Amino acid sequence: MTRDEGEWAEAEAGPGQRPEDEPGQGVVTAFGLQMKLLRVRAGLDRTAFGKRVGYAAQSIASFEQGRRIPPPRLIDKADEVLEAGGLLKALKEEVARAQYPAFFRDAARLEAEALELFLYAVQAVPGLLQTEEYTRALLAMRRPLLDEDTIEQRVSARIARQDILNRWPAPLMSFVIEEAVLRRPFGGKAVLRGVLEQILLVGQKRNVEIQVMPIDNQDNAGVDGPFTLITRKGGDQVAYLEVQGRSILLTARDEVRSVAARYGIIRSQALTPRESLGFIEKLLGEL
Repeated sequence: MTRDEGEWAEAEAGPGQRPEDEPGQGVVTAFGLQMKLLRVRAGLDRTAFGKRVGYAAQSIASFEQGRRIPPPRLIDKADEVLEAGGLLKALKEEVARAQYPAFFRDAARLEAEALELFLYAVQAVPGLLQTEEYTRALLAMRRPLLDEDTIEQRVSARIARQDILNRWPAPLMSFVIEEAVLRRPFGGKAVLRGVLEQILLVGQKRNVEIQVMPIDNQDNAGVDGPFTLITRKGGDQVAYLEVQGRSILLTARDEVRSVAARYGIIRSQALTPRESLGFIEKLLGEL
């Protein structure tokens, strides 16, 4: 058995950071095959190639098999080292989508390109406002249990989505969060404190408005549950609904208009952005 074959067998036996499921695995597998062909053409074994891109030979084997999702920096470096002329970089966006659960992939693409994002949260702090510790705590509570590699993969993917907060031109973003969400100590008080501080920090951005829906409100138009409104280039809106690992993208104009109207009412019933930030500061003081 050659050294390269031994590394392949070792990778097969070990755990990997896998794509979320079969629908996303095709592009990851195709990327891995392309990278392997280019590596072999360049006359590099996995050890030599790994040293040049900053990964162990076992990790390179996992990437080539489609068992792990290559991060963007690896794709860029591999394209450069293997003189691929952009061939690997061309797959970067599709490879990145494979890191999300299948039900969220279309929404992730729309979110990344959005001109406006309006979100109503009733169960947990929205992903775009979460800290790594908060995200990790949420994923650790999932049933059936997720393995550690999957948890870390999803943490990385969720935090990467927050790049939208620093994009320019900046999208207009509005969050209405139920008070109960801001009181739930997922992961413990220290984790809750960290995510509340994160919300305050993001709430200072000029393009972001954060509102709290008080728990003692007698009127709440959000009784049907959470949703996200996404405005695309050209002005078209879609509504994204998610529950129990299932999702729906509403595109019919009448349906989306109804959700948008509901969001307007929800915002009017919540505390103002200024009142909301003051309320969150008060919650922090109570911890």
